[in-house]
Amino acid sequence: SSGSEIKVMLRALLGSQADADSERSSGDAASGYGASSLRPVKLLVIQADDYDWPVIMRGTKLADGRPILVYQTGWSDIQVHCDTYSSTRICVDILKLAKTATPPEGYSAGRCLTIQPDFVLVRNEVKTPNFDGRGRLNGLLFADVPAMNSLESILLFCERPAVQGQLQRLQRRLGKDTFPVVDQHYCSSSRSLMYGYTFPAVVKVGSAHAGAGKMMIKDHRQMSDFRSVLEMMPNEHCFVEPFVESQGDLRIQKIGDHYRAFLRNGISGEWKTNTGSSIMTEVNCEDRWRRWASEAAAMFGGLDIMTVDAIIEESTGAQLILEVNGTSSGLHPDFADKDNSVIKELLLRKMNAALCES
Repeated sequence: SSGSEIKVMLRALLGSQADADSERSSGDAASGYGASSLRPVKLLVIQADDYDWPVIMRGTKLADGRPILVYQTGWSDIQVHCDTYSSTRICVDILKLAKTATPPEGYSAGRCLTIQPDFVLVRNEVKTPNFDGRGRLNGLLFADVPAMNSLESILLFCERPAVQGQLQRLQRRLGKDTFPVVDQHYCSSSRSLMYGYTFPAVVKVGSAHAGAGKMMIKDHRQMSDFRSVLEMMPNEHCFVEPFVESQGDLRIQKIGDHYRAFLRNGISGEWKTNTGSSIMTEVNCEDRWRRWASEAAAMFGGLDIMTVDAIIEESTGAQLILEVNGTSSGLHPDFADKDNSVIKELLLRKMNAALCES
């Protein structure tokens, strides 16, 4: 039989163990690690849209000397299977590598890779309006694979009410002057949408990001019309909050102990400045903003990578926290190289803590 036929027969007879062992051996050989070398650890990077993590991590080793092999892909391009009764524990089938990533040596385009990841770096949203990758995430959770950010926090960030509830908790503990969060109304469905606050208002359906599912409502008549639309989505919750006329948005970025702050001003006339054209400028990170980020970074057991989004009210200059973003927080293009280096160093510390004996 040909080599490919033998591989198919082995997989049919022995399950994913044979394929994982074959992939491990070929990956080690292609990378120049022989039997006498320390076996490399495998880092799975979930980022399909940007950057080249195999190049960013090139030449890195753990504290015990083990080199790091990097496989970069997206949530929609993996399948996860794991068990509690074999030495394999977890296998991740990579159907396609990220377009921006340098492939492993010897890799043939279109080939499915099967790896056993030792650590996972997540930089993309699990759940989007067009895809729900929580099944893959739950597989990684079941196998207890260490990750950055933690897989538990990433799962909770799939639900906006869980995140906003943590922000409201921080406001109650610290006070509204110290930690000012925009007022909000939550409804579990159209039947419980009984908004009785100010207009205009903004409705946010479900847990989508980047401006999706958001709409401005001018008065109670439009709200009644919107409620009839929400009836067509019986499984979706909804937030309503007062519309704030903005003179600009703030984004406070925290990666480990490294902070940045940005001011964003829209130039296209869109009230959603994160969807229209805008100018984003780095500004000095004030102590108040640092505290916002450091307090929010403690939620869900700790967030290694996160951002706080706030709005500056045009009439009063008041600053109101809108939301917190987790592991998928995007980087400003002008600072991406430096910030990815910060992520790299933080990632190495996390991997050493999880994978090296003290």
